[in-house]
Amino acid sequence: MSDDRIIKKYPNRRLYDTEVSKYITVADVRALVMKGTKFRVVDTTNEEDITRSILLQIMLEEESAGKPLFTANMLAQIIRFYGGTLQGLFARYLEQSLNVFAKQQHQLRETLAKDPLETVTRMTQRSVEMWADFQKEFLRAAGLKTGSKSDRSE
Repeated sequence: MSDDRIIKKYPNRRLYDTEVSKYITVADVRALVMKGTKFRVVDTTNEEDITRSILLQIMLEEESAGKPLFTANMLAQIIRFYGGTLQGLFARYLEQSLNVFAKQQHQLRETLAKDPLETVTRMTQRSVEMWADFQKEFLRAAGLKTGSKSDRSE
């Protein structure tokens, strides 16, 4: 984590980017996120890592402006996982799902220009395989049978 760009949050609520030695806004932090820059936001009063809080603030602003990404139903379902026995499992599932989606999006952008039809066909097939594997693993971790051979032999 030492390679992360450090942004300090001062008691006056201002953010200071130590790499460029200047004060920045939450919009500037959003731009770092969009570029894929790794960073940490540290509260100067107690040295606490508050990166998640800043990212949640950015998400709230994005959700309030324009067309939201999350529906009320989706948010309610996510809230129901807090404190439940499957909270950790759900968090890993969601993170891995987003990683798979981002990876596929990146691959699509790279290869679409070469042969669009073949690219879409291949990626759709791979996506179905990955989701099936991931769903089986999720159900197995939750203690549910998936109907696969490995479940029958247990």
